[in-house]
Amino acid sequence: MLLCIDCGNTNTVFSVWDGTRFLATFRTATEHQRTADQYYVWFATLMQHHRLDVGITEVIVSSTVPRVVFNLRVLADRYFGCRPLVVGKPDCALPVPPRVDAGTQVGPDRLVNTAGAFDRHGGDLIVVDFGTATTFDVVAHDGAYVGGVIAPGVNLSLEALHMAAAALPHVDVTKPQRVIGTNTVACMQSGVFWGYVGLVRGICDRIRGEYETAMRIIGTGGLASLFATGDVLFDQIEDDLTMHGLTVIHQFNKDNHAT
Repeated sequence: MLLCIDCGNTNTVFSVWDGTRFLATFRTATEHQRTADQYYVWFATLMQHHRLDVGITEVIVSSTVPRVVFNLRVLADRYFGCRPLVVGKPDCALPVPPRVDAGTQVGPDRLVNTAGAFDRHGGDLIVVDFGTATTFDVVAHDGAYVGGVIAPGVNLSLEALHMAAAALPHVDVTKPQRVIGTNTVACMQSGVFWGYVGLVRGICDRIRGEYETAMRIIGTGGLASLFATGDVLFDQIEDDLTMHGLTVIHQFNKDNHAT
């Protein structure tokens, strides 16, 4: 049984993969000081709650927070008796290496999204991921990551707006009924929602123009479904794209090791 771990700047997600489907997915706040023992108690308690009596024998990790990797390695070794694959490390091969400037270190989450998207949809893609940052990943015809765009995340922008302007309140990210707001909250919600719709559409249009090839747009991340209601932005929404990408990379390494 494979445990896939995706550690982002805000949340860390554990998913259990049985080779054909995900049996369970659990989410916790990312905290670099959390120990391997704390991870295990949290994970084991949830597994017991869902009556999942399965043995984890393999682990793969994608982390945009380097400081948590050590404790996740200890978790895999101490409690599951295995050495985890860590995306971005030399011993974790990718189906197709990225083609970027020499010396550039591509975020593991972007490599994983690329692998997952290519496996499901083929090449010539733009993957838009709504996370702490809003990222745009360009996937070539052969599945290589060839670059992209990084913009501030939606919640990050809202937090910055609130902190820089003391009179502006915290607001939820939601689709407003009208573009023209008639109160402060409605004005902020409209600015964020329609602003990001315009940002996604504008950047994708420019990528398509520069790439000079027909491209499909895949949306992922917690807010992708919400922003899809605002306009025809995406050809497909993939809620589990990152986790699927981890299974693809794990299987690729397993097959290569076997040969």
